[in-house]
Amino acid sequence: MAEANEPAKEAAAGADKAAVAAEVGRVSYEALKSASAMVKPGVRLIDVAEHAEGFLKQKGFGIAFPLNISVNEQAAHYTPSLGDEKLFGDKDVVKLDFGAEKDGILGDCALTIDLSGNNGKLLEAAQAALSDAIATVRAGVKVRDIGAAIAKAIEKRGLKPIRNLGGHGVGEHELHSSVFVPNYDNGDDTEITDGMTIAIEPFATDGRGMVSDGDFYEIYDYIGEFSVRSPAARKVLSEIEAKYPHDPFAVRWLAGSAQSKFGLYAAVRELLAADAIRAYPVLVELGNGLVSQFESELLVEKDGCRVLTGPA
Repeated sequence: MAEANEPAKEAAAGADKAAVAAEVGRVSYEALKSASAMVKPGVRLIDVAEHAEGFLKQKGFGIAFPLNISVNEQAAHYTPSLGDEKLFGDKDVVKLDFGAEKDGILGDCALTIDLSGNNGKLLEAAQAALSDAIATVRAGVKVRDIGAAIAKAIEKRGLKPIRNLGGHGVGEHELHSSVFVPNYDNGDDTEITDGMTIAIEPFATDGRGMVSDGDFYEIYDYIGEFSVRSPAARKVLSEIEAKYPHDPFAVRWLAGSAQSKFGLYAAVRELLAADAIRAYPVLVELGNGLVSQFESELLVEKDGCRVLTGPA
């Protein structure tokens, strides 16, 4: 009798996960839109980050990764440092990338704000690319075909897709998993499958169409417990293990684990050197071109897809 109930149990578990994924997607987008309303010239980046992250906590959700606030030629991975006083400028092109977490299920979504009002085509290119890509998604589609739709939408507007960034599968406590979804036709015949969760994130630029690692690091994730020499670093590592064992974290989230800002950053450097944590450098467009980004997370279905993070 127990064996006969197994399919029913599996179906119920799958339905529960789907419900959580829909909930996570909805609140991820709500947090992103709430943060975007704060982005104005003269506002501190850290205030927007703390608002978005606090929004999720107030709703009873975890944070899949720190709010990314990448400006102008930055494509990804900027989040404010502890005590960061950086302000938005009146000509900034601002990318916000964010997601909620619940029971290991992660949300992921992004949008771009043009504070100058002069970069409409840049934003339109990435937004149209996302829309066109979503229209191609269904079980059995090759990732190269999704990439081709993205590139076509961007290039017809006289801009370039960023070729060494792209979308990705999303697993439990694994933001980048299973499949890479390119922003151009890269020749990859991998097919997406029914029930797979993927994030599609076109990046458009008026630069060279490639990014490289910058020299700013504020986002990390935990690799494992390694021997570190100083008591200060051990204390910081203990907090990381306790609070952020699965998903990326920001250094500023660890402020209470050290006696000073200098001590905190010294401990983080020691943990990085010991391979206890991994850094995510800010990604910068190689030609210093402006970059736009839009992203939605999707549940792949037999004949299409369900948008988990995006406008209702």
